[in-house]
Amino acid sequence: MTKPGHRRRVKLLPNHRAHDAQHLIRRWRVLARETGCRTRVLCGLDDVAVIAIESAAAQKGAPAVYLSSGVHGDEAAAAWGLLLWGEKHWRKLAQGSFLIAPCLNPIGLMLNTRADHRGIDINRRFHDAEDVICGPWQRWITGKAMRFGLCLHEDYDAQGIYLYELNHARETAGHEIIGRCASVIAPDPRTAIDGQRARGGVIRRRTLPTHLPGMPEAIELHQRDCPLTLTFETPSEFDLDTRVRAQVKFIESAMEVLGA
Repeated sequence: MTKPGHRRRVKLLPNHRAHDAQHLIRRWRVLARETGCRTRVLCGLDDVAVIAIESAAAQKGAPAVYLSSGVHGDEAAAAWGLLLWGEKHWRKLAQGSFLIAPCLNPIGLMLNTRADHRGIDINRRFHDAEDVICGPWQRWITGKAMRFGLCLHEDYDAQGIYLYELNHARETAGHEIIGRCASVIAPDPRTAIDGQRARGGVIRRRTLPTHLPGMPEAIELHQRDCPLTLTFETPSEFDLDTRVRAQVKFIESAMEVLGA
């Protein structure tokens, strides 16, 4: 396979394009075509497609790495970090087993809002089979074997990078992964984040939350037998390019530590 010319890009975009969801989706379609992946349209929202990407190996049923971003539209570095990881590691994408949701809330990205086009936080709707976005997502993901899932986010209140870990195994994976990302952004030093105990930027959930009005993506994946889900957060008050680099570094580090 010849390396496509557009992979030579090393920086994100001029900052005014950070919320250009249509451009982001076009680049994913090109990347999918050039790596033998399939692009699925989960749903259309005011002529903007919510797409999913399946690598060739995933289409054949090989247990996949699940990657997602763009659940919250005001967390642009997550969406662009995932794209730049894919463009940088196109050979891995072509050869490995991946299920990718590149931007689950494209209109929110365009509007720079946490909520979607209805004013709803879809990260409390992944349990809802009737939801216009999460319902098609459920139908896409149902029955697919997953090795682990990476859900990419940002946090306005964060003082550094951190992650939530849901893991069926006794040993934690988060500390080694977060440590490898510290060269880009240091871990959040707080000992309590979002009401959860944190250590070195890692929140290891022992029990599932019961106070939420609906189901977040990572927990829905966990309940669908994804053995490990990591929700990664960059501090959205830091500069955009640094946050994007941290997102790319997180995905790379997770792949290395988890052997994908």
